[in-house]
Amino acid sequence: MTNRLNLLIDKMKELNVESIFMTSKANIYYYSGYLTEPHERLVAIFVDQLGAPLLILPEMEKEDAKATGWAGEMLTYDDQTNPWSLFQDYLHKTKRNIFSIGVEKGHFTLERYDQLSSVIPGSKVLDVSNLMNDMRVVKDKKEYAILKKAAVLADFGVEKGIEALQDGASEMEILAHIEYSLKREGIREMSFSTLVLTGEKTASPHGNPGTKQLNPGDFVLFDLGVIYDGYCSDITRTVAYQTISQDQKKVYETVLSAQVAAIQASQIGVQIGQIDQTARQIITDAGYGKYFTHRIGHGLGIDVHEYPSMHGANTVPLKEGMCFTIEPGIYIPGVGGVRIEDDIFMTKNGPEILTSFPKELQIIS
Repeated sequence: MTNRLNLLIDKMKELNVESIFMTSKANIYYYSGYLTEPHERLVAIFVDQLGAPLLILPEMEKEDAKATGWAGEMLTYDDQTNPWSLFQDYLHKTKRNIFSIGVEKGHFTLERYDQLSSVIPGSKVLDVSNLMNDMRVVKDKKEYAILKKAAVLADFGVEKGIEALQDGASEMEILAHIEYSLKREGIREMSFSTLVLTGEKTASPHGNPGTKQLNPGDFVLFDLGVIYDGYCSDITRTVAYQTISQDQKKVYETVLSAQVAAIQASQIGVQIGQIDQTARQIITDAGYGKYFTHRIGHGLGIDVHEYPSMHGANTVPLKEGMCFTIEPGIYIPGVGGVRIEDDIFMTKNGPEILTSFPKELQIIS
């Protein structure tokens, strides 16, 4: 059994959690080392205070799971077999009398709730999301090394995006060059759909890249990340193409000042909300407060957006080993926008910036 599972069981005993039935892709990977995309099929880990965790997965993935080092028991099924019935048989065979079972409420579907309830009728189904989040929020040395490498590859992606800027280039052409270059580096999957926006489209924080062509005077916003060894990176850089107006420059410098201040405010013991408020105050004082329309950032790890949410009302204090983004932005409809984002790892000496692509204003000629 992995050390992570041992720690989880210890925590379950401490909190009096009888059993857990986890199904999220991220937690399956975290506790088993097996990374898979199950689609509609059931992949789960069942663990209780007795130990001996059970991995439930399709028969066709059995050898792949074994190759990752999973040494615990497996329950496999083919596409004609109901895995819930097999799980029920397993509980009867091992004489498990389940009175309560924890699930990840934000991930567990209503359909699966009904199926699980039919397997253990009369048992209480509880939400253990907070427990699962707390177990993953502090990263170890191995996770740190992986996250750092993922950040280096994100830097490379921005470099390739800037390399593709030229008159008339479309957003999708620039995007294609980024992803092609990363594929050549061995990256199979991006953390999320790569974002390349130009001109007034940069005013949409989550806009859709298209066939819009690049013109002199445009801001170009890159938001991208890669999945490396199961962990995500996430970087945003905004550059100007050929020329820049004084108004654009003021927006950029305001965002940069807010981002730098928020990173400096990220110290162990500081409440997360204070970091958001630090950046927001600078943007508000510059007259752009209503144009900063999202939180300062989010947790980062196996999921690109994971606990904690870095919003202004969050009172959770920062701890050594946390990894998160700092990404203030200003978005002026019909005009354009700027976002600058870095991946931050909390060390005992303060914040370490994992992404290192230059963020001082660049005018690309």
